[in-house]
Amino acid sequence: MRVAIVLNTSWNIYNFRMNLVKALLDQGHEVHTIAPFDHYTYRLIEAGCKHHDVKMDSRGANIIKDLALIFELGLIYFKLKPDVVLHFTVKPNIYGTLAAAVLRIPVINNVCGLGTVFLKEGIVSKIAKLLYKISFRFPQRVFFQNPEDKQLFIDKKLVTTCVTDVLPGSGINVSEFTPAPVKNEVFTFLFISRLIYDKGIVEYIEAIKTLREFGISARFQLLGAKDPKHKRGLPVEVINAWVKEGYIEYLGKTDDVRPYINQADCVVLPSYREGSPRSLMEAACMAKPIVATDVPGCRQIVEDGFNGLLCNVQDAGDLAAKMLIMSKIPSQIRQQMGERGRRKMEVEFSDTVVATKYLDAINVLNNHVHMPASLLKEAS
Repeated sequence: MRVAIVLNTSWNIYNFRMNLVKALLDQGHEVHTIAPFDHYTYRLIEAGCKHHDVKMDSRGANIIKDLALIFELGLIYFKLKPDVVLHFTVKPNIYGTLAAAVLRIPVINNVCGLGTVFLKEGIVSKIAKLLYKISFRFPQRVFFQNPEDKQLFIDKKLVTTCVTDVLPGSGINVSEFTPAPVKNEVFTFLFISRLIYDKGIVEYIEAIKTLREFGISARFQLLGAKDPKHKRGLPVEVINAWVKEGYIEYLGKTDDVRPYINQADCVVLPSYREGSPRSLMEAACMAKPIVATDVPGCRQIVEDGFNGLLCNVQDAGDLAAKMLIMSKIPSQIRQQMGERGRRKMEVEFSDTVVATKYLDAINVLNNHVHMPASLLKEAS
């Protein structure tokens, strides 16, 4: 089959979807990637994909640009004639699905997370939900990354229950993220995320201030790309001020988080809501205990008291309390937490689980397409 994979960046495909790409190629499928050109595009081509450049702004809504995206994706689909299109992230899910529907091309969508529009009610939120409701009439399958996001879409009548399923995020390659025990003289917390408000970065800083006031000796690190152009992005001068005042060590951004996770004693993510956060899967896979918020996405990865601690959302005081408890837990107990997290990733979150579900869904479509007309009529 000719399979198209559509995302908002080539970087995203290469870093989060390559196991799926390889599984498709191994089964003899022809894989076409559709995303804006960036320095990861050549890696996709080297892996065996055929790439198609597309203009796509993932930072906000612009009616003219979004309408142009429907037309641009539709033109690519018309020329390419894929047997199925796999959409990921908000704009491909909505606008790519509408383009494919006009051309009667089957699609499989993946709701990677609900994003800011579902955190606050308003006109933008209402428009987004309406667009989901219209576009999600057409997919053959819609994957969600946690059961609560799936149920929310069903409750709001944005999708039909029978086409939905849940995946463990993008999955994690357990052979690439392996434990490597380290002993730090000073307890080290590591926050990994793109630097936008919804990830709980302000609560992290407030928690650090509280812990410092109590005289806690610890290192507080921050790893992730600055994104001041995002409407919820933190201003660069604010981040620089935190560094100057000594609250955090800013580690910049990286293509390989493993050395940083390895050097940490605990990974922190006080996000407001997630699909299935990659940073926590990576941390758990490397046997690190975690402090995260008790919200959808995070609580699927972190079980309170089992492989980490959960705190209240947007509650810097509770976050500080849980970070304090984690720093005071005997190292042997933290090690056990980490080991339990590792086993959880191996059993529940392996990327082979994700690839298998996609291959099964694609094979069903393939069999349906090639089913004799008489049987096809009976099946429908």
